[in-house]
Amino acid sequence: MSTKVYRKFDEDFKQGAVRIVEETGKPIARVARELGVHEGTLGNWVAAARRARDGENPPLTESERAELVRLRKENTELRMQRDVLKRSVALWVDEAMGR
Repeated sequence: MSTKVYRKFDEDFKQGAVRIVEETGKPIARVARELGVHEGTLGNWVAAARRARDGENPPLTESERAELVRLRKENTELRMQRDVLKRSVALWVDEAMGR
């Protein structure tokens, strides 16, 4: 029965590997080969570093930002329309009930 032995990498090594990918612009696969790390492992480190730097959500593109502004404006407008309808229904009910 064979047991797999997993290599452990310290945080300094991981951060250095990620920095090489980001600063040189080299492909992850190439840097991984040069460092003797599986490319999937290095890819995970790079993705985790980007999430930590950018937050969980990547920054919005210009078109997404424009859509967000439009949707917020539309949302405000719809809320106002809803409030007007609520008031008119309340007045109509009061009138129908003879209050």
